[in-house]
Amino acid sequence: MSAPEPAENGAQQLLVVIDPVARRTDGESVRIAKDVLSAGATAKICLPDGPAEFARVLARRGARRPVVIGDDHALLRTVALLHRERELSAGALSLVPVGVSVELARSLGVPTGAVAAARAVLDGVVRRLDLLVDDSDGVVLGDLRIPALPPSDERSGRGGGAGGPGGSSVWHTCRSLVRTLVKPVPQLLAVHTHRLRVEADGVLLSDLDEPVETVTVRSRGGRAEVVIRTRASAEPITASALSVTVSGADFRYRADAAVTGPVRTRTWTLRAGAWGLTLPADA
Repeated sequence: MSAPEPAENGAQQLLVVIDPVARRTDGESVRIAKDVLSAGATAKICLPDGPAEFARVLARRGARRPVVIGDDHALLRTVALLHRERELSAGALSLVPVGVSVELARSLGVPTGAVAAARAVLDGVVRRLDLLVDDSDGVVLGDLRIPALPPSDERSGRGGGAGGPGGSSVWHTCRSLVRTLVKPVPQLLAVHTHRLRVEADGVLLSDLDEPVETVTVRSRGGRAEVVIRTRASAEPITASALSVTVSGADFRYRADAAVTGPVRTRTWTLRAGAWGLTLPADA
């Protein structure tokens, strides 16, 4: 790990990019984070209106260290942009998590409180993290799940559903009432299987004739950890590899906070220490 380097005048030079969703979701946390960062460093504050302007601001950062105030989606967008520019290895990224979805940020070790996260930006150290990159140049920071759960089982994304937060609350209340009146479906009948071929570093782990329930892939110590669960066996099939290929009938997959697909084949390659994230020194 290494500490962020100050500029020649002794103050850190930061480009603070505030995601528009964060501004709408929790303006008070955004204000607190901005005040802490501005007090401890020379910070240029940018308020992009959308993804296109977000990308332009990031591309013009110069020597300033990028700091994103936003949720998991903003973090993923930033890493994807820097990856496409082939500039992930050039420096470190910092994040102040603000928004509805911050589970990925928490799992990476970023504090979720505005003050603690902003202090970590100023006083933390850079930790090099692994990255999964697929054959369409997509990136995965955390867990990869194949196939993605049906829409009814997925967690909600950014913001409220139809009808806003109030409508969402009514919907959840109705679903809870239905559950109390209808006998649950036995777990065995609720499990779906899928015809997928899974290879790790060219070694066949599971073929199309052995239906699988789920395949999960995550980075672990510079390797991709693969776990395959089937109905036929209580014990999962596991492997550690640098490259994982999944193919079969059209399938969707969840990579961090996004669902992609349908696709018929996809290969993910593990790149050890591919990007840097500023974390608390004691993380």
